[in-house]
Amino acid sequence: MTAELLIGLDIGTTGAKGLLVSLDGRIVGRSFAEYPLYTPRPGWCEQMPDDWWGAAVKVLRELAINASGEIAAIGLTGQMHGAVFLDGKLEVIRPAILWNDARTGRECAEIEHIVGKEYLRKITGNPALAGFQAPKILWLRKHEPENYKRVGAVVLPKDYVRLKLTGDLATDVSDASGTLLLDLAKRDWSNEILTALDIPREWLPQTYESPEVTGKISKEAERLTGIPCGTPVVAGAGDNAASAVGAGVVKDGTGLVSLGSSGVVFVHLDEPRPDPAGAIHCFCHAVPGKYHLMGVILSAGASLRWFRDVLGSEEKEVGSRTGLDPYELFTREAEFAPPGADGLFFLPYLSGERTPHMDPAARGAWIGLSLAHRRPHLVRALLEGVAFALKDAFVRIQRLGPDPRELRAVGGGMRSSLWRTVIASVLEVPLRRLAVEEGAAYGAALLAGVGAKLYNDVYEAVDKAVKLHAECTLPDPRLVQIYQKIYPLYARLYPSLKATGVFT
Repeated sequence: MTAELLIGLDIGTTGAKGLLVSLDGRIVGRSFAEYPLYTPRPGWCEQMPDDWWGAAVKVLRELAINASGEIAAIGLTGQMHGAVFLDGKLEVIRPAILWNDARTGRECAEIEHIVGKEYLRKITGNPALAGFQAPKILWLRKHEPENYKRVGAVVLPKDYVRLKLTGDLATDVSDASGTLLLDLAKRDWSNEILTALDIPREWLPQTYESPEVTGKISKEAERLTGIPCGTPVVAGAGDNAASAVGAGVVKDGTGLVSLGSSGVVFVHLDEPRPDPAGAIHCFCHAVPGKYHLMGVILSAGASLRWFRDVLGSEEKEVGSRTGLDPYELFTREAEFAPPGADGLFFLPYLSGERTPHMDPAARGAWIGLSLAHRRPHLVRALLEGVAFALKDAFVRIQRLGPDPRELRAVGGGMRSSLWRTVIASVLEVPLRRLAVEEGAAYGAALLAGVGAKLYNDVYEAVDKAVKLHAECTLPDPRLVQIYQKIYPLYARLYPSLKATGVFT
Protein backbone atom coordinates (compact mmCIF):
# COMPACT_ATOMS: atom_id res chain seq x y z
CA MET A 1 0.00 0.00 0.00
CA THR A 2 1.47 3.38 -1.02
CA ALA A 3 1.76 6.24 1.44
CA GLU A 4 -0.76 9.07 1.18
CA LEU A 5 0.71 12.49 0.44
CA LEU A 6 -0.63 16.04 0.64
CA ILE A 7 0.18 19.00 -1.58
CA GLY A 8 0.32 22.61 -0.43
CA LEU A 9 0.48 25.15 -3.26
CA ASP A 10 1.37 28.77 -2.44
CA ILE A 11 0.75 31.43 -5.11
CA GLY A 12 3.14 34.02 -3.71
CA THR A 13 4.22 37.42 -4.97
CA THR A 14 7.54 36.24 -6.42
CA GLY A 15 6.59 32.71 -7.44
CA ALA A 16 4.61 29.53 -6.87
CA LYS A 17 5.88 27.14 -4.21
CA GLY A 18 4.69 23.58 -3.87
CA LEU A 19 5.29 21.04 -1.11
CA LEU A 20 4.65 17.32 -0.87
CA VAL A 21 3.95 16.50 2.78
CA SER A 22 3.53 13.15 4.49
CA LEU A 23 0.84 12.68 7.15
CA ASP A 24 3.43 12.84 9.92
CA GLY A 25 4.59 16.25 8.68
CA ARG A 26 7.74 15.34 6.76
CA ILE A 27 8.58 17.27 3.58
CA VAL A 28 9.08 14.69 0.83
CA GLY A 29 9.11 17.00 -2.18
CA ARG A 30 9.53 20.68 -3.11
CA SER A 31 9.18 22.74 -6.24
CA PHE A 32 9.30 26.45 -7.05
CA ALA A 33 8.70 28.53 -10.18
CA GLU A 34 9.14 32.30 -10.48
CA TYR A 35 7.04 34.81 -12.38
CA PRO A 36 7.45 38.54 -13.05
CA LEU A 37 6.02 41.54 -11.24
CA TYR A 38 4.97 44.54 -13.33
CA THR A 39 5.01 48.19 -12.22
CA PRO A 40 3.53 50.11 -15.16
CA ARG A 41 3.35 53.32 -13.11
CA PRO A 42 4.85 54.46 -9.78
CA GLY A 43 2.91 52.83 -6.95
CA TRP A 44 1.26 50.26 -9.23
CA CYS A 45 1.94 46.54 -8.84
CA GLU A 46 0.41 44.01 -11.21
CA GLN A 47 0.82 40.42 -12.34
CA MET A 48 -0.62 38.30 -15.12
CA PRO A 49 -2.89 35.59 -13.70
CA ASP A 50 -1.84 33.19 -16.43
CA ASP A 51 1.75 33.53 -15.17
CA TRP A 52 0.50 32.11 -11.86
CA TRP A 53 -1.20 29.29 -13.70
CA GLY A 54 1.86 28.50 -15.79
CA ALA A 55 4.03 28.38 -12.66
CA ALA A 56 1.44 26.27 -10.81
CA VAL A 57 1.38 23.76 -13.69
CA LYS A 58 5.18 23.49 -13.62
CA VAL A 59 5.27 23.06 -9.83
CA LEU A 60 2.45 20.51 -9.68
CA ARG A 61 3.85 18.49 -12.58
CA GLU A 62 7.22 18.27 -10.87
CA LEU A 63 5.62 17.22 -7.58
CA ALA A 64 3.46 14.62 -9.35
CA ILE A 65 6.47 13.13 -11.11
CA ASN A 66 8.44 12.86 -7.86
CA ALA A 67 5.58 11.64 -5.65
CA SER A 68 6.32 8.25 -4.13
CA GLY A 69 2.74 7.71 -3.00
CA GLU A 70 -0.85 8.62 -3.68
CA ILE A 71 -1.71 12.33 -3.69
CA ALA A 72 -4.74 12.55 -1.42
CA ALA A 73 -5.63 16.25 -1.72
CA ILE A 74 -4.35 19.72 -2.57
CA GLY A 75 -4.55 22.83 -0.39
CA LEU A 76 -4.22 26.32 -1.85
CA THR A 77 -2.78 29.46 -0.30
CA GLY A 78 -1.22 32.65 -1.57
CA GLN A 79 -0.87 36.40 -1.58
CA MET A 80 -3.97 38.10 -0.26
CA HIS A 81 -6.09 41.08 -1.38
CA GLY A 82 -5.35 40.99 -5.13
CA ALA A 83 -8.14 41.58 -7.65
CA VAL A 84 -8.47 39.28 -10.66
CA PHE A 85 -11.20 40.58 -12.96
CA LEU A 86 -12.93 37.95 -15.13
CA ASP A 87 -15.55 38.35 -17.84
CA GLY A 88 -18.74 36.34 -18.30
CA LYS A 89 -16.76 33.47 -19.83
CA LEU A 90 -14.34 33.56 -16.86
CA GLU A 91 -11.52 34.88 -19.01
CA VAL A 92 -9.05 37.43 -17.60
CA ILE A 93 -9.93 41.03 -18.51
CA ARG A 94 -6.75 42.84 -17.40
CA PRO A 95 -3.64 42.25 -15.27
CA ALA A 96 -4.35 41.50 -11.62
CA ILE A 97 -3.96 44.41 -9.20
CA LEU A 98 -1.90 43.20 -6.21
CA TRP A 99 -1.88 43.60 -2.44
CA ASN A 100 1.02 46.10 -2.56
CA ASP A 101 -0.55 48.35 -5.19
CA ALA A 102 -1.10 51.88 -3.88
CA ARG A 103 -3.33 53.44 -6.55
CA THR A 104 -6.63 53.36 -4.64
CA GLY A 105 -6.22 56.03 -1.95
CA ARG A 106 -9.20 58.04 -3.17
CA GLU A 107 -11.36 54.94 -3.44
CA CYS A 108 -10.54 54.06 0.18
CA ALA A 109 -11.72 57.49 1.28
CA GLU A 110 -14.86 57.05 -0.84
CA ILE A 111 -15.63 53.68 0.79
CA GLU A 112 -15.25 55.09 4.31
CA HIS A 113 -17.46 58.05 3.37
CA ILE A 114 -20.21 55.84 1.87
CA VAL A 115 -20.17 53.06 4.46
CA GLY A 116 -18.93 54.98 7.48
CA LYS A 117 -15.61 54.30 9.20
CA GLU A 118 -17.05 52.83 12.38
CA TYR A 119 -19.58 50.60 10.61
CA LEU A 120 -16.94 49.37 8.17
CA ARG A 121 -14.62 48.37 11.01
CA LYS A 122 -17.44 46.79 12.98
CA ILE A 123 -18.56 44.58 10.07
CA THR A 124 -15.28 43.80 8.28
CA GLY A 125 -12.85 44.19 11.18
CA ASN A 126 -10.67 46.61 9.21
CA PRO A 127 -10.37 50.13 7.84
CA ALA A 128 -10.28 50.77 4.10
CA LEU A 129 -6.71 50.18 2.89
CA ALA A 130 -5.29 50.60 -0.59
CA GLY A 131 -4.15 46.97 -0.71
CA PHE A 132 -7.60 45.47 -0.16
CA GLN A 133 -9.80 44.21 -2.98
CA ALA A 134 -12.92 46.40 -2.65
CA PRO A 135 -11.19 49.71 -3.48
CA LYS A 136 -9.69 48.06 -6.57
CA ILE A 137 -13.21 47.28 -7.84
CA LEU A 138 -14.21 50.92 -7.38
CA TRP A 139 -11.01 52.03 -9.10
CA LEU A 140 -11.82 49.88 -12.14
CA ARG A 141 -15.33 51.33 -12.30
CA LYS A 142 -13.95 54.88 -12.25
CA HIS A 143 -10.82 54.58 -14.39
CA GLU A 144 -11.49 51.68 -16.79
CA PRO A 145 -15.25 51.76 -17.40
CA GLU A 146 -15.04 49.62 -20.54
CA ASN A 147 -13.29 46.87 -18.59
CA TYR A 148 -15.73 47.31 -15.72
CA LYS A 149 -18.68 46.67 -18.05
CA ARG A 150 -17.16 43.30 -18.95
CA VAL A 151 -16.79 42.04 -15.36
CA GLY A 152 -18.60 38.81 -14.54
CA ALA A 153 -16.52 37.68 -11.55
CA VAL A 154 -13.81 38.98 -9.20
CA VAL A 155 -11.52 36.47 -7.51
CA LEU A 156 -8.42 36.41 -5.33
CA PRO A 157 -5.06 35.17 -6.71
CA LYS A 158 -5.06 31.61 -5.36
CA ASP A 159 -8.71 31.26 -6.39
CA TYR A 160 -7.89 31.94 -10.03
CA VAL A 161 -5.56 28.93 -9.89
CA ARG A 162 -8.40 26.98 -8.23
CA LEU A 163 -10.65 27.90 -11.17
CA LYS A 164 -8.07 26.56 -13.61
CA LEU A 165 -7.60 23.37 -11.58
CA THR A 166 -11.24 22.52 -10.95
CA GLY A 167 -13.48 24.80 -12.99
CA ASP A 168 -15.08 26.07 -9.76
CA LEU A 169 -15.39 29.61 -8.40
CA ALA A 170 -14.74 29.45 -4.65
CA THR A 171 -12.77 31.09 -1.88
CA ASP A 172 -12.16 30.66 1.84
CA VAL A 173 -13.17 33.00 4.63
CA SER A 174 -9.62 33.88 5.76
CA ASP A 175 -8.65 35.18 2.31
CA ALA A 176 -12.07 36.78 1.83
CA SER A 177 -11.49 38.71 5.08
CA GLY A 178 -8.96 40.83 3.19
CA THR A 179 -11.42 42.03 0.55
CA LEU A 180 -13.25 44.53 2.81
CA LEU A 181 -16.48 42.88 1.67
CA LEU A 182 -16.85 40.07 4.24
CA ASP A 183 -19.03 40.16 7.35
CA LEU A 184 -16.64 38.75 9.97
CA ALA A 185 -19.29 37.56 12.38
CA LYS A 186 -21.35 35.83 9.66
CA ARG A 187 -18.25 34.54 7.81
CA ASP A 188 -19.94 35.41 4.51
CA TRP A 189 -20.22 38.37 2.17
CA SER A 190 -21.85 41.47 3.64
CA ASN A 191 -25.00 42.29 1.68
CA GLU A 192 -25.09 45.73 3.33
CA ILE A 193 -21.61 46.73 2.19
CA LEU A 194 -22.06 45.24 -1.28
CA THR A 195 -25.29 47.19 -1.70
CA ALA A 196 -23.75 50.42 -0.41
CA LEU A 197 -20.84 50.11 -2.84
CA ASP A 198 -23.04 48.88 -5.72
CA ILE A 199 -21.02 45.68 -6.18
CA PRO A 200 -23.10 42.71 -7.42
CA ARG A 201 -22.92 39.76 -5.03
CA GLU A 202 -22.99 37.35 -7.98
CA TRP A 203 -19.52 38.56 -8.95
CA LEU A 204 -18.07 37.00 -5.79
CA PRO A 205 -17.32 33.29 -5.35
CA GLN A 206 -18.96 31.09 -2.75
CA THR A 207 -17.18 31.17 0.62
CA TYR A 208 -15.99 28.05 2.45
CA GLU A 209 -14.15 27.20 5.64
CA SER A 210 -10.49 26.51 4.91
CA PRO A 211 -10.48 22.66 5.17
CA GLU A 212 -13.64 22.22 3.09
CA VAL A 213 -13.40 20.59 -0.34
CA THR A 214 -14.40 23.08 -3.04
CA GLY A 215 -13.86 20.93 -6.14
CA LYS A 216 -11.77 18.25 -7.81
CA ILE A 217 -8.98 18.21 -10.37
CA SER A 218 -10.47 18.30 -13.87
CA LYS A 219 -9.43 16.13 -16.82
CA GLU A 220 -7.76 19.12 -18.48
CA ALA A 221 -5.85 19.96 -15.29
CA GLU A 222 -4.75 16.32 -15.03
CA ARG A 223 -3.41 16.50 -18.59
CA LEU A 224 -1.38 19.61 -17.78
CA THR A 225 -0.21 18.86 -14.22
CA GLY A 226 -0.14 15.09 -13.89
CA ILE A 227 -2.31 15.29 -10.74
CA PRO A 228 -5.00 12.59 -11.10
CA CYS A 229 -8.46 13.71 -12.15
CA GLY A 230 -10.81 13.71 -9.16
CA THR A 231 -8.15 14.66 -6.58
CA PRO A 232 -9.90 16.91 -4.01
CA VAL A 233 -8.92 20.57 -3.77
CA VAL A 234 -9.73 22.26 -0.45
CA ALA A 235 -10.53 25.93 0.10
CA GLY A 236 -7.16 26.66 1.71
CA ALA A 237 -6.35 30.03 3.24
CA GLY A 238 -4.65 33.38 2.83
CA ASP A 239 -0.92 33.17 3.32
CA ASN A 240 -0.75 34.41 6.91
CA ALA A 241 -3.56 32.16 8.17
CA ALA A 242 -2.05 29.16 6.36
CA SER A 243 1.36 29.95 7.86
CA ALA A 244 -0.24 30.06 11.30
CA VAL A 245 -1.69 26.57 10.79
CA GLY A 246 1.76 25.37 9.71
CA ALA A 247 3.19 26.90 12.88
CA GLY A 248 0.57 25.34 15.15
CA VAL A 249 -1.09 28.67 16.01
CA VAL A 250 -4.63 27.28 16.18
CA LYS A 251 -5.73 27.71 19.81
CA ASP A 252 -6.44 30.56 22.20
CA GLY A 253 -3.26 31.96 23.71
CA THR A 254 -1.04 31.07 20.75
CA GLY A 255 0.62 33.43 18.30
CA LEU A 256 3.55 33.93 15.98
CA VAL A 257 5.96 36.62 14.89
CA SER A 258 7.21 36.39 11.33
CA LEU A 259 10.35 38.06 10.03
CA GLY A 260 10.43 37.88 6.25
CA SER A 261 10.45 40.78 3.79
CA SER A 262 7.55 42.08 5.85
CA GLY A 263 7.00 41.50 9.55
CA VAL A 264 3.86 39.99 11.08
CA VAL A 265 2.51 39.54 14.59
CA PHE A 266 -0.39 37.07 14.48
CA VAL A 267 -2.49 35.99 17.49
CA HIS A 268 -5.32 33.43 17.49
CA LEU A 269 -8.81 34.41 18.68
CA ASP A 270 -11.80 32.24 19.52
CA GLU A 271 -14.19 35.14 18.82
CA PRO A 272 -13.95 38.19 16.54
CA ARG A 273 -12.52 41.22 18.32
CA PRO A 274 -12.03 44.08 15.83
CA ASP A 275 -9.89 47.02 16.91
CA PRO A 276 -12.22 50.05 17.25
CA ALA A 277 -9.31 52.29 16.23
CA GLY A 278 -8.63 50.24 13.09
CA ALA A 279 -4.91 50.03 13.88
CA ILE A 280 -4.83 46.20 13.91
CA HIS A 281 -6.35 43.74 11.42
CA CYS A 282 -9.02 41.27 12.50
CA PHE A 283 -9.61 38.39 10.05
CA CYS A 284 -11.24 34.98 9.99
CA HIS A 285 -8.72 32.23 10.76
CA ALA A 286 -8.18 29.08 8.72
CA VAL A 287 -9.49 27.16 11.74
CA PRO A 288 -13.25 26.80 11.18
CA GLY A 289 -15.20 29.28 13.27
CA LYS A 290 -12.09 31.00 14.66
CA TYR A 291 -10.43 34.39 14.11
CA HIS A 292 -7.14 36.19 14.51
CA LEU A 293 -5.65 39.62 15.16
CA MET A 294 -2.71 40.64 13.04
CA GLY A 295 -0.22 43.47 12.87
CA VAL A 296 1.85 43.90 9.70
CA ILE A 297 4.92 46.05 9.09
CA LEU A 298 5.90 46.38 5.45
CA SER A 299 9.72 46.51 5.65
CA ALA A 300 11.21 44.09 8.16
CA GLY A 301 13.75 41.87 6.40
CA ALA A 302 13.30 44.22 3.44
CA SER A 303 15.04 46.92 5.50
CA LEU A 304 18.11 44.74 5.96
CA ARG A 305 18.00 43.78 2.26
CA TRP A 306 17.93 47.48 1.37
CA PHE A 307 20.95 48.05 3.64
CA ARG A 308 22.76 45.17 1.93
CA ASP A 309 22.04 46.51 -1.54
CA VAL A 310 22.96 50.13 -0.78
CA LEU A 311 25.72 49.88 1.83
CA GLY A 312 26.80 46.23 1.79
CA SER A 313 28.64 45.73 -1.49
CA GLU A 314 31.66 44.30 0.36
CA GLU A 315 29.56 41.73 2.22
CA LYS A 316 27.76 40.75 -0.99
CA GLU A 317 31.10 40.17 -2.66
CA VAL A 318 32.46 38.17 0.30
CA GLY A 319 29.26 36.14 0.37
CA SER A 320 29.42 35.29 -3.32
CA ARG A 321 33.07 34.29 -2.99
CA THR A 322 32.86 32.28 0.22
CA GLY A 323 29.23 31.13 0.39
CA LEU A 324 28.70 33.03 3.66
CA ASP A 325 25.33 34.69 4.15
CA PRO A 326 25.76 38.49 3.86
CA TYR A 327 22.90 38.96 6.33
CA GLU A 328 24.75 36.88 8.92
CA LEU A 329 27.83 39.07 8.37
CA PHE A 330 25.72 42.17 9.09
CA THR A 331 24.17 40.80 12.26
CA ARG A 332 27.59 39.73 13.51
CA GLU A 333 28.75 43.29 12.91
CA ALA A 334 25.81 44.65 14.91
CA GLU A 335 27.07 42.79 17.97
CA PHE A 336 29.93 45.32 18.15
CA ALA A 337 27.43 48.10 18.92
CA PRO A 338 25.78 48.36 22.35
CA PRO A 339 22.04 47.86 22.90
CA GLY A 340 20.30 51.08 21.98
CA ALA A 341 23.05 51.83 19.43
CA ASP A 342 24.33 54.77 21.51
CA GLY A 343 21.14 56.76 21.02
CA LEU A 344 20.59 55.97 17.33
CA PHE A 345 17.07 55.09 16.14
CA PHE A 346 15.89 53.61 12.84
CA LEU A 347 12.34 53.91 11.49
CA PRO A 348 11.77 50.99 9.06
CA TYR A 349 9.08 52.69 6.98
CA LEU A 350 10.95 52.37 3.69
CA SER A 351 7.81 51.61 1.68
CA GLY A 352 5.23 53.30 3.88
CA GLU A 353 3.69 51.49 6.82
CA ARG A 354 0.68 49.32 7.54
CA THR A 355 -0.11 48.71 11.22
CA PRO A 356 -0.57 50.61 13.39
CA HIS A 357 0.02 53.82 11.43
CA MET A 358 -1.78 52.88 8.19
CA ASP A 359 0.28 55.51 6.37
CA PRO A 360 1.53 54.80 2.83
CA ALA A 361 3.38 58.14 2.91
CA ALA A 362 5.51 57.21 5.94
CA ARG A 363 9.23 56.98 5.20
CA GLY A 364 12.29 55.47 6.85
CA ALA A 365 14.90 57.39 8.80
CA TRP A 366 17.88 57.16 11.07
CA ILE A 367 17.45 59.61 13.92
CA GLY A 368 20.17 60.71 16.30
CA LEU A 369 23.22 60.23 14.06
CA SER A 370 26.48 61.60 15.42
CA LEU A 371 30.16 61.53 14.49
CA ALA A 372 30.59 58.78 17.09
CA HIS A 373 28.37 56.34 15.21
CA ARG A 374 29.87 53.68 12.96
CA ARG A 375 28.37 51.05 10.70
CA PRO A 376 27.73 48.55 13.53
CA HIS A 377 25.51 51.21 15.11
CA LEU A 378 23.56 51.58 11.86
CA VAL A 379 22.90 47.84 11.66
CA ARG A 380 22.08 47.52 15.36
CA ALA A 381 19.62 50.42 15.13
CA LEU A 382 18.02 48.79 12.08
CA LEU A 383 17.50 45.46 13.87
CA GLU A 384 16.10 47.22 16.91
CA GLY A 385 13.90 49.54 14.82
CA VAL A 386 12.20 46.56 13.19
CA ALA A 387 11.66 45.02 16.64
CA PHE A 388 10.16 48.27 17.96
CA ALA A 389 7.84 48.48 14.93
CA LEU A 390 6.63 44.95 15.69
CA LYS A 391 6.07 46.01 19.30
CA ASP A 392 3.94 48.93 18.06
CA ALA A 393 1.56 46.28 16.72
CA PHE A 394 1.96 43.78 19.55
CA VAL A 395 1.09 46.22 22.36
CA ARG A 396 -2.13 47.12 20.55
CA ILE A 397 -3.02 43.44 20.21
CA GLN A 398 -2.40 43.01 23.94
CA ARG A 399 -4.70 45.95 24.70
CA LEU A 400 -7.47 44.10 22.87
CA GLY A 401 -7.13 41.15 25.25
CA PRO A 402 -4.87 38.40 23.87
CA ASP A 403 -1.59 38.05 25.76
CA PRO A 404 0.30 34.96 24.53
CA ARG A 405 3.08 33.74 26.81
CA GLU A 406 5.14 32.45 23.89
CA LEU A 407 5.30 33.24 20.18
CA ARG A 408 6.36 30.94 17.36
CA ALA A 409 9.27 32.50 15.41
CA VAL A 410 9.05 32.05 11.65
CA GLY A 411 10.67 33.58 8.57
CA GLY A 412 14.20 33.86 7.28
CA GLY A 413 15.17 36.73 9.58
CA MET A 414 14.63 34.51 12.61
CA ARG A 415 17.72 32.49 11.66
CA SER A 416 19.75 35.30 13.26
CA SER A 417 20.20 34.53 16.95
CA LEU A 418 20.92 38.21 17.68
CA TRP A 419 17.77 39.42 15.93
CA ARG A 420 15.68 36.76 17.70
CA THR A 421 17.09 37.86 21.06
CA VAL A 422 16.43 41.52 20.29
CA ILE A 423 12.80 40.81 19.27
CA ALA A 424 12.18 38.50 22.26
CA SER A 425 13.55 41.17 24.59
CA VAL A 426 11.61 44.04 22.99
CA LEU A 427 8.32 42.09 22.96
CA GLU A 428 9.15 40.52 26.35
CA VAL A 429 7.95 37.12 25.13
CA PRO A 430 9.91 33.88 24.52
CA LEU A 431 10.29 32.90 20.85
CA ARG A 432 10.30 29.28 19.73
CA ARG A 433 11.24 28.16 16.23
CA LEU A 434 9.76 25.21 14.34
CA ALA A 435 11.51 21.97 13.47
CA VAL A 436 10.01 22.27 9.97
CA GLU A 437 9.45 25.86 8.85
CA GLU A 438 8.06 25.99 5.31
CA GLY A 439 5.52 28.77 5.59
CA ALA A 440 2.09 28.98 4.02
CA ALA A 441 2.41 25.98 1.68
CA TYR A 442 2.96 23.70 4.67
CA GLY A 443 -0.19 24.91 6.41
CA ALA A 444 -2.15 24.55 3.17
CA ALA A 445 -1.04 20.92 2.92
CA LEU A 446 -2.29 20.22 6.45
CA LEU A 447 -5.64 21.81 5.59
CA ALA A 448 -5.78 19.49 2.56
CA GLY A 449 -5.31 16.53 4.91
CA VAL A 450 -8.31 17.64 6.97
CA GLY A 451 -10.40 18.01 3.82
CA ALA A 452 -9.39 14.51 2.70
CA LYS A 453 -10.47 13.20 6.14
CA LEU A 454 -6.96 11.95 6.88
CA TYR A 455 -7.08 14.09 10.03
CA ASN A 456 -10.25 14.59 12.05
CA ASP A 457 -9.73 18.36 12.26
CA VAL A 458 -7.10 21.08 12.13
CA TYR A 459 -6.10 20.41 15.74
CA GLU A 460 -5.26 16.78 15.00
CA ALA A 461 -3.33 17.81 11.88
CA VAL A 462 -1.21 20.19 13.96
CA ASP A 463 -0.71 17.64 16.75
CA LYS A 464 0.53 14.99 14.30
CA ALA A 465 2.59 17.16 11.95
CA VAL A 466 3.88 20.34 13.62
CA LYS A 467 7.05 19.88 15.66
CA LEU A 468 8.75 22.59 17.70
CA HIS A 469 12.48 23.25 17.80
CA ALA A 470 14.07 22.32 21.11
CA GLU A 471 15.70 25.75 21.39
CA CYS A 472 13.68 28.62 22.87
CA THR A 473 14.96 32.21 22.72
CA LEU A 474 14.18 33.89 26.02
CA PRO A 475 14.07 37.64 26.64
CA ASP A 476 17.43 38.82 27.97
CA PRO A 477 16.70 40.55 31.33
CA ARG A 478 19.45 43.12 30.76
CA LEU A 479 18.12 43.96 27.29
CA VAL A 480 14.54 44.07 28.55
CA GLN A 481 15.47 46.82 31.04
CA ILE A 482 17.24 48.81 28.34
CA TYR A 483 14.47 48.46 25.76
CA GLN A 484 11.75 49.32 28.27
CA LYS A 485 13.42 52.75 28.56
CA ILE A 486 14.10 53.17 24.83
CA TYR A 487 10.80 52.02 23.31
CA PRO A 488 8.69 54.97 24.61
CA LEU A 489 11.16 57.31 22.84
CA TYR A 490 10.82 55.30 19.61
CA ALA A 491 7.02 55.34 19.87
CA ARG A 492 7.04 59.16 19.85
CA LEU A 493 9.16 59.52 16.72
CA TYR A 494 6.56 58.76 14.02
CA PRO A 495 3.86 61.05 15.48
CA SER A 496 6.44 63.85 15.88
CA LEU A 497 7.68 63.57 12.29
CA LYS A 498 4.13 63.22 10.97
CA ALA A 499 3.16 66.46 12.70
CA THR A 500 5.97 68.33 10.92
CA GLY A 501 4.58 67.44 7.50
CA VAL A 502 7.64 65.39 6.54
CA PHE A 503 5.40 62.47 5.45
CA THR A 504 3.16 63.74 2.66
